[in-house]
Amino acid sequence: MSSCPTIWATAVAASLRGETVAAFFKRHLPHWHLPNATFFITLRLAGSLPQEVIRRLQTEHEAKLRRLEQSLGGAALASARYQEQKRHFARIDTLLDRALHGPHWLSHPECARVVMDCIHELDPTYYHLHAFCLMSNHAHLLIDLQDIPEPTSRRDGKHYTALSHAMRLLKGKSGALCNRILRRRGSFWQHESYDHVVRDEREYERILAYIVNNPVKAGLVEDWREWPYMFVGQLL
Repeated sequence: MSSCPTIWATAVAASLRGETVAAFFKRHLPHWHLPNATFFITLRLAGSLPQEVIRRLQTEHEAKLRRLEQSLGGAALASARYQEQKRHFARIDTLLDRALHGPHWLSHPECARVVMDCIHELDPTYYHLHAFCLMSNHAHLLIDLQDIPEPTSRRDGKHYTALSHAMRLLKGKSGALCNRILRRRGSFWQHESYDHVVRDEREYERILAYIVNNPVKAGLVEDWREWPYMFVGQLL
């Protein structure tokens, strides 16, 4: 397993000094793809949350960001944005945990096994896997991209970062295989994922605890070690 403190020092600090280039995309969520960084990723099933709910939460989130930009600047603004991003994710994740409607395809043991196998297959060529947890309608991953090269540009002109390339491979293969199991067509995963750069060791430990406690919080098991759809590269 790669050294996380080294990753944080070289990726986050260097980027803030302007020594690395972060790729920023925006569909409905902001994406800051730092080379060599550690990431907390959340994938959710297509249609797992109603679009009107997602639009409402996004509108509220963007309004809060605008208010922050009007009242703060510099490091204070960056810190406030970071905290608001965390709150926005927490609202969405809580809805996923409580969702009674929408697909719950990952509760199908064969689908869950396929997704877990696909996650492991990409380690360590496309990322270094630290932990993951599958729930019925979403999955959490903790990975790092230390020394993972950026993919070459495609013939169609599209460019992927190391992270977006890895997620494209993971979602593409696992989605196709799960659709075959379920005898369905169409999108398996929601097109856009949530990705968050892990800033320091304290946050890494907090996120790892959050991931493993997801099934405990949902009342599915009493101890996270009992959850069969879990992987942790090192014990807490």
